[in-house]
Amino acid sequence: MSLPAYESGAWAALFLGLLFGIALEGAGFASPRKLTAQFLLRDFAVLKVMFTAVVTAAVGLWLCESLGVIAAKSYFIHTPYYWAMLIGGLLIGAGFAIGGYCPGTSAVGLSAGRLDAAAFIAGMVVGVWVFAGGYSWIAPLYTAAQGPSAQTVYELLGVPAWLIVLVMVVVVAIVYRVAATVEPRFGGQLTAKDIAEGTAEASGHEPGGAARAHHV
Repeated sequence: MSLPAYESGAWAALFLGLLFGIALEGAGFASPRKLTAQFLLRDFAVLKVMFTAVVTAAVGLWLCESLGVIAAKSYFIHTPYYWAMLIGGLLIGAGFAIGGYCPGTSAVGLSAGRLDAAAFIAGMVVGVWVFAGGYSWIAPLYTAAQGPSAQTVYELLGVPAWLIVLVMVVVVAIVYRVAATVEPRFGGQLTAKDIAEGTAEASGHEPGGAARAHHV
């Protein structure tokens, strides 16, 4: 049995992409200020939103498989290539920290009319073109250090799937707890006003401080 949207191709992708974009915009990820605040340990919204999405998907897949809604391992499982993952992770992390966007959030930023997001997307397109054009030269590095072929974490560790899902749920709860402790020490979460006016970066005042000073 498969989900109704599985064979819908582009329409399913468009619908899910729209929902994903709405969720990113609602989380404030159209602004690079919100995203770079993660690296400054001020606002853990990026980690919390993305980690929660991963755990939600893991729980959903496990339940769907357990209830027979989808066949076991009916989804694509990547074979890891560790050097490619390490280098790619460093590059996208650096781009994220410097530019304030990842591929998905740059599209959301562009839809919100941000020119910096357009520049980021242009750079991403050029990067894809360079990678594709030079793939024959970097293929040996790209395919080096191959990991287990198409294995899930629970298969690799030899434990039940529900145990991995439970561990993920516990870890995300710990992340939320750590975030609640760390964020206030580095200025607290960014508000909508911070994002709109740039008060978080442009001034050393807490949110609303400038307005109070003007009033006085």
